[in-house]
This record gives sequence, structure tokens and C-alpha cells, in this order.
Amino acid sequence: MPSPLRVLFIEDSEEDKLLLIRELERGGYQVNSERVDTESAMRAALRKQSWDLVITDYNMPDFSAPVVLAVLRESGIDLPCIIVTGSQGEETAVATMKAGAHDFILKGNLSRLVPAVARELKEAELRQEQKRTERAIQHLAYYDTLTDLPNRTLLQDRLQQAILAARRDKRTLALLVMDLDRFKEINNILGHHYGDLVLQQVGPRLREVLRESDTVARLGGDEFAVLLLSIGLDGAILAAEKILRHFLTPFVVDCLSLEVGTSIGISLFPEHGDDANTLLRRADMAMYEAKQQSTGYAVYSPQHERHNSSHLILMGDLRHAIDRNELFLQYQPKVDLRSRSIIGVEALVRWQHPSRGTVPPDQFIPLSEQGGLIKPLTLWVLKAALSQCHAWHQAGLKLSVAVNLSARNLQDPQLPDQVARLLHAYDLGPGWLHLEITESVIMADPTRAMEILNQLSKMEVHLSIDDFGTGYSSLGYLKKLPVDEIKIDKSFVKEMAVEKDDAMIVRSTIDLAHNLGLKVVAEGIETQEIYDRLVAWGCDAAQGYYISRPVSPADLLGWLADSPWANKKSASEDESRIT
Repeated sequence: MPSPLRVLFIEDSEEDKLLLIRELERGGYQVNSERVDTESAMRAALRKQSWDLVITDYNMPDFSAPVVLAVLRESGIDLPCIIVTGSQGEETAVATMKAGAHDFILKGNLSRLVPAVARELKEAELRQEQKRTERAIQHLAYYDTLTDLPNRTLLQDRLQQAILAARRDKRTLALLVMDLDRFKEINNILGHHYGDLVLQQVGPRLREVLRESDTVARLGGDEFAVLLLSIGLDGAILAAEKILRHFLTPFVVDCLSLEVGTSIGISLFPEHGDDANTLLRRADMAMYEAKQQSTGYAVYSPQHERHNSSHLILMGDLRHAIDRNELFLQYQPKVDLRSRSIIGVEALVRWQHPSRGTVPPDQFIPLSEQGGLIKPLTLWVLKAALSQCHAWHQAGLKLSVAVNLSARNLQDPQLPDQVARLLHAYDLGPGWLHLEITESVIMADPTRAMEILNQLSKMEVHLSIDDFGTGYSSLGYLKKLPVDEIKIDKSFVKEMAVEKDDAMIVRSTIDLAHNLGLKVVAEGIETQEIYDRLVAWGCDAAQGYYISRPVSPADLLGWLADSPWANKKSASEDESRIT
């Protein structure tokens, strides 16, 4: 059956157009066409409908191929353009190809037309697919995947722009940070599926009581934010009260009626801060106060700083945790998907508090950043991880080790020298160390981060982008970074067996990363089905509970003894010869 083909002919001869159509029809195309011979007619035709292909003569009385190419560039439409002409020289052909033509065919050699059309249509489809993928990934950079609301990154950008405008126009604005009440109970009792369905209803519910100019964002978990422009304290309180009343109505999920309240913290510009981070932090403090006091909402007050005394006490304890040997590392294996062999481990820090028990990393790592402790903490992790790596090597177990870096680490000019000294101290080549950095960490100070990363790269330390897809996700920017691999965030990997969009994102990210010469690691693998699919898509390596949870060094040896991924001669040993 003939393939439909929409062709816009730029040609002053109806006879020549018919000749070209017959050639295309013999090649298996069903041609729907229009012929134009002036610039204005071409512009009108491009506006009127979409086309698959442009075929143009080189010279016409009132038109020429260079002008055709200029019109196409100006329109922004990605259309294959083939020049078919009677007698133009090689120099003309080269010039027009440089100007954007996709092929140059002489009318005396029309046998080339059909193959050229087939090739250019295929390449155009590949370009369109790549653009669709890049748009999807770009959307992920600024929008939450579950709710499709602006994420923290986009909120901070809008908030900072709003602050600049408010400062210029001498206006005020308000930021509301809200946390859902009883949400953990829904997740724990009914499961995460119901929790996700509740989260998806929050944005539409907020929109019912807010102005169109207000921004609603999801900060993460069950925490949301609302940016209110040109509004003062009274207006912010009125908005908070409307939200609280609106949330008294139960959420209906799969015929279940769920009561989900909210606690709201309010900060104001310029009264409570003149930058995005300060307003976010202080609105979050006020929200915590509203939740603790069950007042529904609270406006930021300096007293809230003092109410965080438990955090301050914990921060003080953290200062002594290193000296008291309260920190320890667990290691999560990373396996090569082709050879099914372990190629390295990721070092994950834990804190065994003497009275509180095990403190989760998501509690003490943010504290270490706030309290200026992240540098000594990272240095301790590097020492402990490289010491363990050296011990494994001495025992004949050749494994690389990965350590996570924070934003403050990438602002520390001493970091590369510290890494070099530790590698030398433990007699390890740089190829045995992987340093993992999230996209948001890089963007905190891109210039300084790039300097540090370039120094580490020159040392031949391996660099990875962690949690890829949850930050800026700019593939254009990624090309500039001296990284060796990206790690696709587990939020996409875990759901790709049931979510087609997540599967498309994972597969496209693998392909695009490989095109950039990067290796791809998938995080969060929990099932055989996901493992097999990643193998089929050419993903390089993987981590996740399906392979192993984070374990102690002793338990890792036990895992290696029984695991199907155990390898007597690790892939990292082969890597060391290269590095």
C-alpha cells in the first residue's frame, strides 16, 4: 500500500512538478502536494497545513533556493528540504548544503530522488523523536512527575524572579509552605498507591481557592508551596484560611472518604527575608510550628528559630559523632547488567546515636549542611570508604567504591588535593573511586562546581550524576560536564513496569546518554521484570533491593558467597587496567 507523503513543491513549472510526483509514486508514495513559486505563497502554505517534505528548484524568476532555506529557518519548522535542479555546479551544491539543504539532486539523475526522500524522512523522524524526548526530560527538570505541579527548582526560580519584581515595584509577596496532616497514616495503612492518589488531588483543590497568578508547587513528599504575588499579611492569612476550610472536605479515593488536613507556614517579602532560600526556610519553620501547635497556620516569627532546639541539640551531637566512632558505612552493590558481575559498591553513611538509636541520613545529612559539618563528614566517609576499598584489594576483592558529594563539597577548593592524598595514602588508583553528584548540587554554584569537577576529572577519578531526572536534566548542559556516567533516579525505574511514561523516559535516557558517550546506571531495581527490561535496553549497570540492600562489609562478603552476581574476578579489576 502506498505511503502517504505531503510535499510542498517550490517550483515555477507545473510540468516539472508532475514529473517529480510520478517519480515519487513509482517509489511507493501517495503524494498530496501543493506548488508555490513565490516567497509569500510559501509562507502561506507553511501556515495552512503541515508538510513532510519540501522539494525546491534552485532558481526561479522571483524565488531561489537560498531564500527558501531562509524562510524555513525563520519559520522554525524542521522540514527536510531537497533541491532538485537542472544545471548547477558542485560549488552551488556545497553552498546550499551548508545553508541547510538536506540533498541536492540534478533533474537528469532523478533515480536518486526516492532513496533521498526515504533517508531524509527517516532522519526527520529521528530528530522529532529526540526533540520529543528532550522536551519530556526538560519538563521533568521543572515539574513533579506525580502531580505535574512545578517542583522545588521551578518554584525557587519563580520566587526569586517575583522578589526582584516586588523589590523594583515596592510591592510585597507571600510564600505559603504546607504539609499534609495524617498523610503518613494513609501511606502506612492503605499503601502508597492511595497516598499518591491523594497527592494528585492537592493541586486541583488548591487551584479552586487561589488566583490564576498564584503558583502551586510540590516541594517533595507531602509538602507543597504556594507563591502569592502582590499580597500582604492580611491577604496571606485570608488565603491560608480558605485553604484550611477547603481541606476540611474529605478526599475521595477509590470510593474511600479520607480526611486529610494541612498545616501552613507563612513568610513575607520583605519582612521575613529578601531571597528565595530564606523565605522558603522561614515558611517551613512556621509550618512546623503550626503542625506542632495544631493551629492550622502560623506566620514566621524569630521565636521559631529557638523552637528548633531539638535540631540544634542533634546538630551538636553530630559534631562529636565522628570522634566518638558513632558513624559507620554500609555498602550497596552495583552490578554490570551484561556480565551479571559486581563492579563496585556505593558507600552510604549511617549514624548510631547513643540515645536516639539509628538516625536516618535524611535527618542528619541536612543538619550537617546547615551546621557547616558536611566537609568533615564527607572527609570521614572518603577515608572510611577508601580504607575499606584498600582492605578488600589486599584480600583480593577488586571493587570500586562510590561516595556522594554535597553542594558545599563542590565549593571547597581543597577537595581535589584531599582526594589525591587519600588515594595515595591507601595505595589506590583514581579509577577505583567514583564520586556522585546530583544535578541540583552542581547548579548551586555552576562555575565553582565546574572548576572542582574538572580538577577531579583530570585526576581520572570517575564522576557520576546521581538521581538523574529529578533536577535540571539538561542534556545540553550535561555535555559540558566532565562526567563518566549518569544514574537514573529510582522514582522512574521503580514504576517503569506499569507507567509507560516512566518506561519511555528510562529508555530514552539510556539511548541519549550512550550517544553522549556516558554509561548509565539504573537505581531502585526491585523486580526481575525491571532487571530484564533494562538488560534488553542496553543499560550498563544497576543497583536496588532486587540485587541487594545496603549491607555491612562482613555481610557483603556473605552476599558475594551466595549471590548470582558474585564474580571471582570483578569487572572493576579490568577497569583498573584501563585507568
